[in-house]
Amino acid sequence: METSAPDDLEALLGHVFHQRALLIRALTHSSLAHERGTPAPGEDNEQLEFLGDAVVGLLVAESLFRSYPDLREGELTRLRAALVSRRHLGQVAARLDLGKFLLLGRGEERSGGRKKNALLANTMEAVIGALYLDAGIETARSFVEQNVIAPSVSGLYEQLAQGISIGDHKSALQELLQAKKQGQPEYVVKGESGPDHRKEFLVEVRIAKNGGRAKALARGAGTTRKLAEQEAARRAMEKLAAAAQEDGE
Repeated sequence: METSAPDDLEALLGHVFHQRALLIRALTHSSLAHERGTPAPGEDNEQLEFLGDAVVGLLVAESLFRSYPDLREGELTRLRAALVSRRHLGQVAARLDLGKFLLLGRGEERSGGRKKNALLANTMEAVIGALYLDAGIETARSFVEQNVIAPSVSGLYEQLAQGISIGDHKSALQELLQAKKQGQPEYVVKGESGPDHRKEFLVEVRIAKNGGRAKALARGAGTTRKLAEQEAARRAMEKLAAAAQEDGE
């Protein structure tokens, strides 16, 4: 990484680090630490990731508590889960172009690590942990409010108010189908594409009916089978919600 890269990232983060080593550590993936020899705790970003996970969880929970006093605990929990999810934090990291600042081992570099959502999400947590250690809770709060919460919370709240599932779409779909006594959802892989390190799965969700042919509800794609299943479930929920509106339910 070029010497100027941390300066560029600090501009994106809105904070100049007093302890520059914290930022470098937050960007250092374990693959690089292993290449340098037997890594000791603190040579990569895993401990900062652990801290950042707790910090972002607290700040998101507090913000939702203050902003949405009308919501029940379960609804607040679903909103928080969506905002602190690996998927969402990976998207935040992508918006900041965090991938280009990562310090990776050669193997991780070759496998496209700079664009892996899970890796980006973990690094985002590590950076938030570093912000907290370098400047305290208010600096971390400002960053989390501006980058993690504000761009998405209104849309998520509207989805919640409209009864659209957020978070664990597979569980929500199963609960809905059970309530309507329409059978159990089943997920079938319809295709795989791409090289091993960049697989994309296509999954179809169906309603399994006793003694009858399963009815296809929707399809979803993702870089893992689990993500594809979640996307298929999300699309199925949207279709079922639209059909219910047309029927006047």
